[in-house]
Amino acid sequence: MAETPYAPSRIRALPSWLLGRAAARGHRLVADALAAEGMRMMHHAVLSGVAELGPLSQAELGRTLGIDPKDMVAIVNDLQKDGLVTRTPDPKDRRKNAIEISADGRRRLSRTQQLGDEANAELTAALTPDEREQLIALLTRIALPAE
Repeated sequence: MAETPYAPSRIRALPSWLLGRAAARGHRLVADALAAEGMRMMHHAVLSGVAELGPLSQAELGRTLGIDPKDMVAIVNDLQKDGLVTRTPDPKDRRKNAIEISADGRRRLSRTQQLGDEANAELTAALTPDEREQLIALLTRIALPAE
């Protein structure tokens, strides 16, 4: 585990610093968990998006998830190569391809979601179930103030 760099006590007490440290630890835990299944975080996010929103065009998927088109092409190519998504002509616009999750993709997503849940449980292991719920509610209010 990476050692936290020194920060003066005043900075260590700032919510922004603490959120950054917690986010970095969470990112590390989830990335390591997904890697055990041969999945990178962006690939998992795209596979999750396709499962929830698909079938949809690659461009629409990229816009929805906020992923650069060049990166989206590479990610979808990787997912297709691994048999996790399919590309078929989009019935709404035959010039485009619709991306859809495959049966293998659903199985892999189920495993990676479980691994992500376990990593998040490890991240919040020091909290009670009520504290976890409260943390999620507070973080939601901070991260998504308009919602």
